[in-house]
Amino acid sequence: MHLSDFELLSFDCFGTLVDWEAGIWSHLGPLAGTSPRLLDRESVLEEFAEWEARFEDQNPWDRYPEILRRVYLHLGKAWQCKLSKITLDHDADRFAHSVGLWPLFPDTQAALAYLKNHFKLVILSNVDRVSFSRTHTSLGVVFDAVYTAEDIGSYKPDRRNFEYLIHHVAKDCGVEKSGILHTAQSLFHDHVPAKSCGLANAWIDRRFGLRSSGATKEVHFKPKIDFHYKNLAEMVTAHQAEIAAATVENPQQDS
Repeated sequence: MHLSDFELLSFDCFGTLVDWEAGIWSHLGPLAGTSPRLLDRESVLEEFAEWEARFEDQNPWDRYPEILRRVYLHLGKAWQCKLSKITLDHDADRFAHSVGLWPLFPDTQAALAYLKNHFKLVILSNVDRVSFSRTHTSLGVVFDAVYTAEDIGSYKPDRRNFEYLIHHVAKDCGVEKSGILHTAQSLFHDHVPAKSCGLANAWIDRRFGLRSSGATKEVHFKPKIDFHYKNLAEMVTAHQAEIAAATVENPQQDS
């Protein structure tokens, strides 16, 4: 199997293209600092992962800002944070609408610009349309399609999101399932359900070398991984190597 076998890359956005852990920590870190508990970055991200997944499962029709707000308020209470109700509500609202301010990974823009020249690009995200729109411009490319949890009515890892992707990519982009390579960081949100739907996958392992899963829940079993890269820059390098090898084998194609 080669990257060049595929016509379209379907991307998770937050966690893969956007450093969502940095964005989450920038808000939950200060909240944790008001708790009598000693909470380090990893434990904060792990508790976020647990409650984000739980609230998404319980409230699939809620838009993502409401999910974030629920998580913030729950953690503030669970951590016995020393904040007034007014302050906690205000800070929860700030967190809920912070998605568009979360930073891109350093390699994201250049990688997307390169990949856009070789593949159709699609977003499959757990956020809502408004939250994604605030990030879209900074990504620097026009995607061939954008599908959000708000559009679908459920949150990854629900299989419905991937069935929706497969159906709509065929209709909107003219690409069948065999031509899709799902590209994402989260094993929990993306790779387990993607493989269960028969999609090929590329794991962008942004937490390579770290022992915990951070802001995504642990999985009970690791799915088959077709391509594994520490970051998007590695994926670009691998694709460039494929092109170079093909050119050496078939020099007449280099025209």
